[in-house]
Amino acid sequence: MRAYLKLFCGVSASVVGAVGALNYVVDPYLTHQWDTPPIQLLRPVRERLGPWAKTYALARYRPDVVYVGNSRTEVGLPALPALFGGRTVFNAGLSGATLGDAAMMAQHAARVSRLHTLVWGLDAPSFSLDVGNTEMDAALLADGGGYLARRAMLNMKRAVSLEMARDSLRLLSGAQEGVCRSSLAFLGQRDTACLVHRFAQKGGTAAAVQPRLGEFVHGVGPTADALNVLRARLAELCGKGARVRLYVNPTHALMLDTLYWAGKWGAMETWLRALAAAADQRRAGGCDVTLVDFSGFNSVTTEPVPQASGRQDMAYYWEPSHYRDNVGRMILSRILGDGGMAPADFGVELTTARLPAHLAAMRAARDKYHMTHAAETAFARKAAQQLEP
Repeated sequence: MRAYLKLFCGVSASVVGAVGALNYVVDPYLTHQWDTPPIQLLRPVRERLGPWAKTYALARYRPDVVYVGNSRTEVGLPALPALFGGRTVFNAGLSGATLGDAAMMAQHAARVSRLHTLVWGLDAPSFSLDVGNTEMDAALLADGGGYLARRAMLNMKRAVSLEMARDSLRLLSGAQEGVCRSSLAFLGQRDTACLVHRFAQKGGTAAAVQPRLGEFVHGVGPTADALNVLRARLAELCGKGARVRLYVNPTHALMLDTLYWAGKWGAMETWLRALAAAADQRRAGGCDVTLVDFSGFNSVTTEPVPQASGRQDMAYYWEPSHYRDNVGRMILSRILGDGGMAPADFGVELTTARLPAHLAAMRAARDKYHMTHAAETAFARKAAQQLEP
C-alpha cells in the first residue's frame, strides 16, 4: 500500500507539473506576455483572461497614459502616442467591465506606472460595483513591491488547468481557429478583424441592435456605492499628480432614448450631476481633471441605424453600443483640448455651473429627435416595452 501511494503521488505530481509547465511556456491566454512574438499570433475572436493579460502588460510596459472603462473604451479608443506628445499609451479597457472593474484597473495602473494621464470612459448602466468582467480579480492588482515576482507565482498556479492544456495543445498543433490578433498587439485596443468576423457570423449590425438595447437598459447602474469608489480613485490619482480625463461614452442615441422610454432618464440626469460635482471637487483642490459628455443627441450619435437607413453598416458605430475608432479619435481630440477632429456639437465639457443648460439642451434635442427620427423613436419605445421585467 505504501509503495502504491508513493507511485500514485509521484505520477500525479508529474502530470500536474507537466501540465503546468506546458501551459506556462505556451501561455495560450497571454497571461504573462508583453512585446513578445506570441501576441502577434492569430487567435480566436474571444479573448480569454483579458484582465490577466492587461494587468501584466501594464506592469511590464509602465505606460504614461492609460485608458480604462468597458468594451466601448476597449473597442473605440485607439492607443495613439502621437496625440499625447509621443508618450507611451495603453488601452486597459475590459469587456463587460463595470465601474468597479475599471476602478481596479485604474488603481493598478497608478501603482505600476508613473501615470501622466488617465482617460476613463463612463456610462450610466455599467456604473455599479456588480460583477462585470468575471475574470477580473483583486489578486491581479499591484499592492506594494515585488509585483512581477508575485505575478509569476500566480501565473504558474493558474497554469495548472486541463482546459488551458487543451488550448495549449490546439495552439501548438495549429488546430486553434486563427481570426485576429490579441489586443496586446494593438496596445490594448481590440483588433478590428475580431469585430468584422464576429458581426459576419452573427448577422451583421442590424441583428445586434435589439440585444444591445437589452443589455444597456438592464444595467443596474448608476449606484451610490460606485460613485463613492469613483471619488476615492479620483482622490488617489490626483494625489499622485496624474491628470484625469473622464468622458461619458457616446452610445447611439437609440440607446439613450430607450432609457428614456424605460423611465430611467431621471436617474441618468442625477448621475451626470453627481459626476460633475465630483470633478468640480477635485478641480477645486488643484487636480487637473475634466469631464466631457459625448452622449445625447448629436450629429454622431443620431446616425441612422440599419433598420431606418436600409444600409448594412454604420459609419460611426459597429452597433448602437460600440462606436468605431474614428469616433474614438474625435473623443481623444476633444478631451485633449484640440477638438479639430470632432464636430462642433460632439462633446460638451461639464461642470456643475454648466449642467442645467446642458441637460435642458439634451431634453430639447431628444424631443427634436422624436420628431425627426420617427422610425428610431418607435423602435426605441417598442424595445423599452418589450424589455420591461
